[in-house]
Amino acid sequence: TGVDIDADEGAPIMAAGPGTVVWAGWGLFTETPTNDQDPYGLAVAIRHDFGYNDQQLYTVYAHMDEVIAVVGQHVETGELIGLVGATGNTTGPHIHFEVRLSSNSFHHTLNPELWIAPPQGWGVLVGRVMDTKKETMRHMEVLLISEETKKTYLVRTYGSGGAANSDPYYNENLVLGDLPAGIYKVIISYEKKDKQTWVEIFPGQVTYFTFEGENGFDTKRPPAPTLEF
Repeated sequence: TGVDIDADEGAPIMAAGPGTVVWAGWGLFTETPTNDQDPYGLAVAIRHDFGYNDQQLYTVYAHMDEVIAVVGQHVETGELIGLVGATGNTTGPHIHFEVRLSSNSFHHTLNPELWIAPPQGWGVLVGRVMDTKKETMRHMEVLLISEETKKTYLVRTYGSGGAANSDPYYNENLVLGDLPAGIYKVIISYEKKDKQTWVEIFPGQVTYFTFEGENGFDTKRPPAPTLEF
């Protein structure tokens, strides 16, 4: 439902975009402000000044050591809202970051790696991994190998039936962000056979692929969304 970003305890946490603070403190996951046993620990939620397809956009920042923002406060991009900690269910200091669409609810989370601008010179890989019957597959391992550096990346799919929700445009069950631009080999083991293709990651862009079991890979993007007036 989100990404965990490693950081030192006490490091500053800043708002990802302009908006109004709608939660600050304990109890965000259980929606119970007095619950100091909440798994998200001390957390902040922001309702942003912009959305997508007429739906409200929220971001969540969890496991803080200290909350600085207050409910009702309007914050700008980069404004300090708290400090990194390890409150709630954690194994060490980090920030758990979520994007929520249409409702500030755990059940309305989307993969934030589709919303975060990658570092300069880096891009994002998005995939929809299915079996031959076009049913999405969960917990499938996908291996990437950089043709230039030979560095390997391993990512597992998520999808229907779990807590993670697919983006309404990509319908993905795999995202790997912060990839240096370049050519990569993609390998998926299906029915005990390795299937592979090559993709190119472009700076600041999303590279998309689908996989359909015995039918293999396709790199055609979904149709571009149309404007409605």
